[in-house]
Amino acid sequence: MISLRFYRIYDTGREIDLDWLEKALARNYFTARTSFVRVKPKSIMLEEPPLMLQMLPVRIERDGRQFEFSVQARIFDIGAFSFCFVYECEEAGPAELEEIAFLFAGQEGLSDYYIQYLRTLSEIVRPHIRNFAITPEFYEDYTIYVTDRRDEAVDPVPLLIGEKVNISTQMREEITKYSLSYTTDDITILSWDSALICTPEGSTDLIDLIEFANVQVLELRYYDQELTREMEKMYDEIERADRFSSFRRGREYHAIMARLMETSAGISETIEKVDNLIKVTEDIYYARVYAMALKVLRSSQWSESVSRKIEVIQENYSMLSDEVRIQHSNFLEWIIIVLIAMEFIFAIWGAFGGY
Repeated sequence: MISLRFYRIYDTGREIDLDWLEKALARNYFTARTSFVRVKPKSIMLEEPPLMLQMLPVRIERDGRQFEFSVQARIFDIGAFSFCFVYECEEAGPAELEEIAFLFAGQEGLSDYYIQYLRTLSEIVRPHIRNFAITPEFYEDYTIYVTDRRDEAVDPVPLLIGEKVNISTQMREEITKYSLSYTTDDITILSWDSALICTPEGSTDLIDLIEFANVQVLELRYYDQELTREMEKMYDEIERADRFSSFRRGREYHAIMARLMETSAGISETIEKVDNLIKVTEDIYYARVYAMALKVLRSSQWSESVSRKIEVIQENYSMLSDEVRIQHSNFLEWIIIVLIAMEFIFAIWGAFGGY
């Protein structure tokens, strides 16, 4: 048995009430929630299991051959939409897996189909999600190859990089260093844009874990981009405010601070939900695979980038707050000076008025 699973994940930039959406879509569509099969219920904790929709299958021609893909869409409460094109063949073995993989290397020939399904799903959910919008050009893609047995005759390196070339020993070690096995009959090898899973089990648990890791990375990328835009906007607004008078500048600073506080609090809350999207607790093997997937996808780098930008925004908020406080203090000082001056003038006026 072989299976090729091509993923493309998009983001809406807003949280989604999955309970409400599930009730709304269940009248006309088959829906289900993600669940893990092999492990105990408490071994993998999902705060809000994603909503799965079974889409219509699609036939795709490559190199004169027809391939029928089943299509699944998953909707995550943090705003991510994941599409998976699945090709399965019960009779085929690892050798044919390699042959088909090269036909679709780099998800060649699938982009237009992803766009079509994204439009279809958007039409389905748009009436139920306020201000719904997705940027088709911003996405995370990943490919998972699955076979029910290990075959030493199949070289995993060309499969994972998508081309047949003479790979150096150093690069071969680099590509295959992220691999784990639970038994002598299985192996999972992860690379930055693809994975190979050889297992006699029919469970999709490992596959789902890798998908969750990709969703988390996409969310971190998305909010890193949003924070970059917010920082650019913040600097432009501060520069514009500095051209105004002291009184007007204070009002502009207040407006900037209010927006910065809202942005920082909102994104920090969302990032916390992203980090807690899934927790692998009791199953050591699954925990290692999940941690390894996050490492390969450079999740920590994106997380650090997001944290740094939030810190910069908070530092600018503190700077503006100090500036407003100084301006307010100066304003009060001037009021006190004016009041003292007026009292002095009235005293003199009263003294001369006595004569």
